Amino acid sequence: MSDRVKTTTGGGTRRAAQARATRRRILDAALELFLRQGYASTTLDQIAAAAGVAVQTVYFHFGNKATVLNEIIDVQSVGDDEPIPMLERPWVRQVREEPGGREALAIWLSNSRAVFARVAPIMKIVRDAAGADPAMAAQYETNQQQRFLAHQVLARQLAEKQALRPELTVEEAADIIFTLISFEVYLLLTDVRGWTPDRWERWAHTTLAETILR
Repeated sequence: MSDRVKTTTGGGTRRAAQARATRRRILDAALELFLRQGYASTTLDQIAAAAGVAVQTVYFHFGNKATVLNEIIDVQSVGDDEPIPMLERPWVRQVREEPGGREALAIWLSNSRAVFARVAPIMKIVRDAAGADPAMAAQYETNQQQRFLAHQVLARQLAEKQALRPELTVEEAADIIFTLISFEVYLLLTDVRGWTPDRWERWAHTTLAETILR
């Protein structure tokens, strides 16, 4: 009996791993297509063909194209497909445990740079499509809300470290962080003005430290 249970469990584990690998292959194929030819011009049939699966498999795992894009953003934001939310990642814990405000901000910005490098190109597609596609408009709004909540957490942690300027509330600090540490500003400086990501990170740290920290 125990051998049969082990076999079943092992088979279930293998199937789960295969399903996860298939999902990731579909996401990788979709990301490449979205970046190359745009969201509107990409079809689920094309995604399936690029991933080497039947289109029914794409429907089974995601249901529609908007969900594919939504999951791409989630994966690109954290850097993998592990079911661990952004705010539970080890680097966020490092920010929380770092006693110095400037040092905590530096950890946050170093990781923000890595996130923007991955997610800014796909968020640019979402932003550009939002005017004509209600699903993309909803996705853009959801991302903005999630980003504000994350920066609100950072502002609260800086306040707990007694690092914020005394005249600033947590909400005001969160508004400033949310505005400056946005993919829109990142793209303006790195994509339009030709800054390197390193330069953006240094500028962001200096500007935020001078604006919100003691």
